[in-house]
Amino acid sequence: MARQASAFDGAGTIAALAAAALFGVGTPYAKRLLAVASPLLLSGLLYVGAGLALTLSRAVAARLRPDAETPLRRADLGMLAAIVACGGILGPLLMLVGLRRVSGVVGALLLNLEGPLTMVLAVALFGEHLGRRAGAAAALIALGAVVLTARGPSGASDGWGAVAIAAACVCWAIDNNLTQRLSLRDPIAIARAKSLAAGTCSMTAALALGARLPAPPAVVAALLLGAVSYGASLVLAIVAMRHIGAARQAAYFATAPFVGALAALPVLGERLGGRELAAAVPLVAGVVLLLRDRHAHRHAHEAMEHEHRHVHDAHHRHVHLPDDPPGEPHAHGHRHEPVTHAHAHGSDLHHRHRH
Repeated sequence: MARQASAFDGAGTIAALAAAALFGVGTPYAKRLLAVASPLLLSGLLYVGAGLALTLSRAVAARLRPDAETPLRRADLGMLAAIVACGGILGPLLMLVGLRRVSGVVGALLLNLEGPLTMVLAVALFGEHLGRRAGAAAALIALGAVVLTARGPSGASDGWGAVAIAAACVCWAIDNNLTQRLSLRDPIAIARAKSLAAGTCSMTAALALGARLPAPPAVVAALLLGAVSYGASLVLAIVAMRHIGAARQAAYFATAPFVGALAALPVLGERLGGRELAAAVPLVAGVVLLLRDRHAHRHAHEAMEHEHRHVHDAHHRHVHLPDDPPGEPHAHGHRHEPVTHAHAHGSDLHHRHRH
């Protein structure tokens, strides 16, 4: 029997949570590197590290399973350029500028704004669907972020620093929704193209403006941090978007700032203050609501033709031609016949229907 596809299957959930953990734990380490590198230069180094690691990963993957993923096409270049500009250049730069002006704990927790902003754009502009529970959860996360922006006696929550991190979250929200449109393509190829383009642009601009590379150990540390917290995290996030859509991937990714805040305690020697603990209440409540949210009803799929990685589940019952690759999972052009059924799902590219 074909496996019943679900927007809440293990692959999407695990990928989203792993992406969040890898990105979140890198936040305090990035703040430490800001002591020896400008925000623009560090952003470039992080993405170059990601791009180099993904180039190696792509070469290995191509040898092991050359037909497992759909490659990028020439028609994808315009959207890829927008992804690089928003998510690869402006977002990281604004985040690092903000991290210079706020504490590591506050900076990490403010990144929770990326989740609700991604969801708002996904629903308002990109045709995804979220129920009332998810909307309430997004509001709780936004409330927690507002609490964090209040200037305390120590000045740890600098207003302009908070604005910079919030602007970074807007850039990433746009990036997430555009990336989800390409999520049926090879995720390593997407992440590699974004990382190399963003890293090259940022480093070139930083060096042209007079920045100097830090000592070799710091450069190596930045490259390794980028390989893990940017490269691996980005690939996993794209895989999650493919399975569960941009809005729900953002819900799971909202756990990243909590990982970052906890990591900041030993890495930066910081501590949780009263404002951070107060903000954590709605933030945690919002994330828990998002993780518990489920959506299932009877729905119809119209006929569709496209190409992507798949297995022969309930959404992929089609005839194979002699030239189609053997084994599963595999990628080739195929046609979806109309079908009506009911199961738990999100707003991935196979589930954009009226409610």
